[in-house]
Amino acid sequence: MAFDIEMIKGFYEKLPGRVEAAKKLLNRPMTLAEKILYSHLDEGEPKHVYNRGGSYVDFRPDRVAMQDATAQMALLQFMQAGKPRVAVPSTVHCDHLIQAKDGAEKDLEEAKYTNQEVYDFLSTVSNKYGIGFWKPGAGIIHQVVLENYAFPGGMMIGTDSHTPNAGGLGMIAIGVGGADAVDVMADMPWELKFPKLIGVKLTGRLSGWTSPKDVILRVADILTVKGGTGAIVEYFGEGLESMSATGRATICNMGAEIGATTSTFGFDEHTAEYLRQTGRADVAELAEAASAHLTGDAEVYADPEKYFDQVIEINLSELEPALNGPFTPDLRTPVSQMAESAARNDWPLNLEAGLIGSCTNSSYEDITRAASIAQQAIDKKLKVKADLLITPGSEQIYYTIKRDGLLEIFDKIGATVLANACGPCIGQWNRESVKDGHKNSIVTSFNRNFAKRNDGNPNTYAFVASPDMVMAYAIAGKLDFDPLHDELVNEDGEKVMLEEPKGIVFPPKGFDVDDPGYQAPAEDGSKIEVVVKPDSQRLQLLKPFEPWDGKDFLGMKLLIKAKGKCTTDHISMAGPWLRFRGHLENISQNLLIGAVNYFNGETNKVKDQTDGTYKPVPEAAKSYRDKGIGSVVVGDENYGEGSSREHAAMEPRFLGVKVILVRSFARIHETNLKKQGMLALTFANKADYDKVLEDDTIDVVGLKDFAPGKPLTVILHHADGSTDEFKANHTYNVSQIEWFKAGSALNLIRSKNR
Repeated sequence: MAFDIEMIKGFYEKLPGRVEAAKKLLNRPMTLAEKILYSHLDEGEPKHVYNRGGSYVDFRPDRVAMQDATAQMALLQFMQAGKPRVAVPSTVHCDHLIQAKDGAEKDLEEAKYTNQEVYDFLSTVSNKYGIGFWKPGAGIIHQVVLENYAFPGGMMIGTDSHTPNAGGLGMIAIGVGGADAVDVMADMPWELKFPKLIGVKLTGRLSGWTSPKDVILRVADILTVKGGTGAIVEYFGEGLESMSATGRATICNMGAEIGATTSTFGFDEHTAEYLRQTGRADVAELAEAASAHLTGDAEVYADPEKYFDQVIEINLSELEPALNGPFTPDLRTPVSQMAESAARNDWPLNLEAGLIGSCTNSSYEDITRAASIAQQAIDKKLKVKADLLITPGSEQIYYTIKRDGLLEIFDKIGATVLANACGPCIGQWNRESVKDGHKNSIVTSFNRNFAKRNDGNPNTYAFVASPDMVMAYAIAGKLDFDPLHDELVNEDGEKVMLEEPKGIVFPPKGFDVDDPGYQAPAEDGSKIEVVVKPDSQRLQLLKPFEPWDGKDFLGMKLLIKAKGKCTTDHISMAGPWLRFRGHLENISQNLLIGAVNYFNGETNKVKDQTDGTYKPVPEAAKSYRDKGIGSVVVGDENYGEGSSREHAAMEPRFLGVKVILVRSFARIHETNLKKQGMLALTFANKADYDKVLEDDTIDVVGLKDFAPGKPLTVILHHADGSTDEFKANHTYNVSQIEWFKAGSALNLIRSKNR
């Protein structure tokens, strides 16, 4: 029986009535995304028509999922909410704190020793508040959710930006910050601006070397890293007939890299079969009975331009495998053009590592396709030229592929199998070979490839691709290679070619696992005590942020004017800093240390106007804060893209930053800033970014009349006595302005629960 089956039954009982009520209101056929959104309104049965891209709407998600790095701060906040138990099914997954170095067994043992305090905290707090706990080694959050919790038509939020992975089973699954998770766990409605809708019509058929990963690499190429912002991407068309549920999950997962709110696919036999194969025949049966409401209406897909805000069409029969990168996930190069592009752009041709797995590509099908190429290398007497690392997505996947002999194939070609965890994908990779900072290339089946993300080396050129391509390029050991057309020379000096991979969607003997690594919570957690040591370097109880004092922000100093791309990795690095994710004071020492200072082109070196010296960003911020001076961060386009980590919003708040003023925001980060009581503003005229100078003192006025849709005024006082004045826009609604006034959204929740 599936987890939370009674909740799922209740949802399917209400679904037909809510969809029909919404259809009457809209007076037209509906997309799948609309059906799911309108069936999860806080108001229950739909009573209003909401404006896409305009209306702020309260929703009631079915469940919450948290990974260990973000769960620490989320649950530290939930402990302040005054609730005895979570209001919806919720889970914690220990996947982020395991560093890849020596292989699965040693790395897992090291992680348990190093992170024992954090794991004990998460286990205990989960036990107390009714939260399911997946132990370290159980698997990556999104694979575990897909195998156990995702269900067609459901809505979930997760404290990780790749939560949309569950869209592969037809959910609306959205990545959020921890404060949003606290709202839902505390039985509060969850607010989201009603998304716009992008339809992707897939025609033709996947075959040969082309995989689902190549679909999202092409979509990223078309829409870029911000083209999906504020939108749900819905896939449809005949092309789905050749695509498994896990392949669809891959596409939804990496949809985070185009800024999309989420992505989803309609229910069909592929969905139902995956549910049955993973022990959820009961859910499959319920979904089949409600199938008409679990996909878009036929009229929508017949005339998509009429119902979507944007439509993209991709012919899978013509789609070529590709690599996206380096340094951004939307720069696509088809493999047939890789040699030319690498030479033209001076990309390092020597490929040093290939990495297969991560939450994006670690299904049984992914592993079998990669293994089929590995077997060819054995049969054709080809040596693997690059380091090869394999990450199974869950203990169930690991146990099953070991039973089926796939790990033995990888072992024969010299691969290292890592723990069932995020590892190198999020920078948890102790890669000794690049400690000298040399220029090198790697190919991964991951989703994200910003500079320094995987191994901390700014000179690692990372390309994302399908597991098939990763295996082929690792065998070749060079970037200027086309697996479809180029020959390789084997140990006997013979020229040989790789043949197209062959994958198996479901294991012939079924999935199996000995110990999945799950801990159910206590029936009654009221007597369980959660202890955080006062001198802990890993965990720190939170103190409420101060509420707004009712005055305009005057006399603030510029902390940093960030130049170019500034992701959450630049704002709050992962890697070695992950160990401080539960300790706000310690993690704040990495604030913006990766951002490039516009005025000197350097990272982590900004001017402290109080003494005229240059300092690390956190030190300058603390200097201003401790002197009672507010500070301002200025940024460029799509500021805060990438991870959902709310530390990137909590750190500036903790260090006294009052305003983040940018050309544009990534969705999750803007919401996180609002939740923490920050003032998130955008230049009304983007050219005003150029007016900000290094020695500026900055005022933001108009806060006494802070209201939705009403711009605020920014005044720059330059060192030479001159001033510049311009308007700054915001997207705060009435509720969000209350968060600002209270000092944070959590402060409001706490006050209501007193």
